[in-house]
Amino acid sequence: MMVTLYKALATAAGPAIDAYLAKRVARGKEDPARLAERRGIAGAPRPDGPLVWLHAASVGEAVGLLTLVNALAENRPDLTLLMTTGTVTSAEAMARRLPEGIIHQYVPVDRPAWVRRFLDHWRPDLGIWMESDLWPALVTEAGGRGIPLAIVDGRLSVGAFQRWRRMGVLAQPLFAAFELVLAASEDQARRFAALGCPDVRHVANLKAAGDPPPVDPALVTAIRQMTAGRPVWLAANTHPGEEAVVLDAHARLAATRPDLLTVIAPRHASRGTEVAALIEGRDLGLARRSAGDAATAGTAVYLADTMGELAAFYSAIPISFLAGSLVPVGGHNPVEPAHCGTALLLGPLIPNNRDAADALLRAGAARPVTDAASLADAVAALLDDPAAAEAMARDGRRVAAEGRAGLARILDALGPLLPRDAR
Repeated sequence: MMVTLYKALATAAGPAIDAYLAKRVARGKEDPARLAERRGIAGAPRPDGPLVWLHAASVGEAVGLLTLVNALAENRPDLTLLMTTGTVTSAEAMARRLPEGIIHQYVPVDRPAWVRRFLDHWRPDLGIWMESDLWPALVTEAGGRGIPLAIVDGRLSVGAFQRWRRMGVLAQPLFAAFELVLAASEDQARRFAALGCPDVRHVANLKAAGDPPPVDPALVTAIRQMTAGRPVWLAANTHPGEEAVVLDAHARLAATRPDLLTVIAPRHASRGTEVAALIEGRDLGLARRSAGDAATAGTAVYLADTMGELAAFYSAIPISFLAGSLVPVGGHNPVEPAHCGTALLLGPLIPNNRDAADALLRAGAARPVTDAASLADAVAALLDDPAAAEAMARDGRRVAAEGRAGLARILDALGPLLPRDAR
């Protein structure tokens, strides 16, 4: 009953949704050339044969799902793989990183007519969703057509879990539609089971099984040359509120290291001007990657406000603070920087990647920080002891490599749901 009401309201809201999409286009949040895909109008033909649809909400989830996409493309070349995401940044990332032949589309907005148009065209034989980006019309329309659905790396924050439980009759048909949930941890498995998923397991963590990110060796060399002879550290994937903490830490460090170079890479490159203003407001010498600047002797902060280059900075800079962990945004996957060989510093607010973070902390590949003072202390200790930073980087690479073994268990669990080999 509640799902029916939801669909009726979503149908009636068509004009409001169109106006909302128009505003998002004006703000750069939607791709105007591909806006039809958000209405379920396909931007590519459907190839013949079995098709597996993989969905991730945004860039972080999409990058995490690439490990499974790559494995399916290698192990099951008979399958057509369709990947959907919902953000412009995720589409840009997938344009760079998807293997040849994998189709990318924007996920349709959750309006029944648009969802049906999407499903009518693509006719997936299996839907695999990353984490828990659940849309009632999309899930129930797919389930109503008999399309098997699975969740991989299933995660629900405590708040999200409680909200779904309160929804009761709306949540039940959504979670029951998934034949299989591969939860990111045992705790997460218990949450999905409590919401009515019929088959919930924890076999491995997909993000921990992630592929090493692609690295541009020429850029790594250029960054090393630019930073040579100076103490340098990186604050990566920063969010609003964290840049101020990083700059406070910089001030503490620079008091005894006047040649210190701090590199800040905001999570969203579109925030570059905002972050630059914050840096300049502290009267610090600034160079911006997006402007083509190079760090000079007078540069105190280098702003890496570009897309797709973070792995090179991780690879070139020996000490990295992984942000998104001092503000409540869920944290980011620490396995990617671990693959690159950098000593990691992690804040406490990382519930979406807690297992991977704990594995790195236990192995000595990461150290905890909580504020500007502890961040400055941790960076100072590693700047003063390069051998310790190198040992942390080696341990991080080892932990990341060990996590790769979980991919085989994930593929085995998904095996019974995959279409039969058409060859």
